[in-house]
Amino acid sequence: MPPRIILDSTQFALTIDRLCHQLIENHDDFSNSALIGIQPRGIYLSERLHSRLKTIIKGASILHGKLDVAFYRDDFRRGEKPISANVMDMDFLVEGKKIVLIDDVLYTGRTVRAALDALLDFGRPKKVELLVLIDRRFSRQLPIQPEYVGKTVDSVKSERVSVGWMEEEGEDKVVLFNAKQNV
Repeated sequence: MPPRIILDSTQFALTIDRLCHQLIENHDDFSNSALIGIQPRGIYLSERLHSRLKTIIKGASILHGKLDVAFYRDDFRRGEKPISANVMDMDFLVEGKKIVLIDDVLYTGRTVRAALDALLDFGRPKKVELLVLIDRRFSRQLPIQPEYVGKTVDSVKSERVSVGWMEEEGEDKVVLFNAKQNV
C-alpha cells in the first residue's frame, strides 16, 4: 500500500482552528485552564494551539507547559539504549485547574498514562481532558479516550501514522503508511 495523506497542510490548519474553537467552547477565557503538551511531539501541537488561541482570544493569558514523561513510562528500561529526558517546562501548579493534555497521536494510551502520572507531581487538577491530532482508535491497550480529536484514523497494527510539523520536517501533514516503508 502506498503512503496515504490523511491531512494536507490546508486540512491541517483547518483542524487546528476547529480544535481551538472546541476548546474555547469548553474553557471560555482559559482563566482556570492550562494547555500542556506531552513531550516530545505533543509540544508542537500545544504550541500551535496556544498561539492560535491567543490570536482568537485577544489579550488572553493562557497557561502553557511542556511535560516530559520519559521516566514515567512503563517501558523506559526495556530499550537497548538509555532513554534521554526532554525539556520539562512547567512553571505553574496544576492544583484546581482544568488541564488539557495534548499529544499528536493517540495509539496504545501508554504515553497518556505516563503523562497523567507525571502531571500529579505538579498538583491535583480539577479536571484533565485529552486532545489529540490523530486518534488511532482501534489500537488501545489502556482505557483512555480523548475529548478532542483532530482526525480519527482506523489502521492496522502494521501501519504507522507520521505527523510532519513545519517546525521539524518543513511541512504540516499527516501520512498513513506501511511500517516497512520509509516516509
